[in-house]
Amino acid sequence: MIVNTQDNLGMKGHLSISKIFKDGTEELVFDDKNVIVSGFGWSLAYLFSKTGSDRITDFQIDRFQVGVSGHQGNQVSSTYELSGPLSSVAEYVGDGVDSNVYSFEAYQWKNGQAYPDSIYGKIPSSKITKIDDRSVRYTILLDEDSCNGLTRDGSDAYLNEIGLFVKNPQADNPECSVLAAYRYFSEIKKTEDFGLIFRWTISFG
Repeated sequence: MIVNTQDNLGMKGHLSISKIFKDGTEELVFDDKNVIVSGFGWSLAYLFSKTGSDRITDFQIDRFQVGVSGHQGNQVSSTYELSGPLSSVAEYVGDGVDSNVYSFEAYQWKNGQAYPDSIYGKIPSSKITKIDDRSVRYTILLDEDSCNGLTRDGSDAYLNEIGLFVKNPQADNPECSVLAAYRYFSEIKKTEDFGLIFRWTISFG
């Protein structure tokens, strides 16, 4: 099922990305609208028709992926996956000692099929904030110890895409998530010199 959520449901999104340094200062590096993809509408169709999960928590956006192969061509509502999502928990958390990111493996719906071995970062409930009656903000922090030293084929790799995911709209076991929103952004080489804060607002109507 393809549902154009921006046109038919009046949904829109906005993403800002800032570098945050150890002294607490921030540098805005990206600020623009994002694409609400058809997977969000697909999930809502299951919710409204009561044919999916009977747990409202399964329809929450509570996880994300970042990637290193994003491109402008993915800025369309039919996008269902990141081009180059990080491929292991270690790429998110490094040695895992100091990183604030909880990363885990789960299934993902891609073009109508469930695939294993997708890696996600968890969005804590404390970082999901109601702005007003129509808007919710998701705040994602990749601290100084997260997502550093990324490589592909022996060369440095740069973060340049991010996606938000609905948890498990069909109540699959094991749970299977679906891409809800996507954004390509200018390349950022993540190092231990700074953290990244993604502030992603989704508005209804």
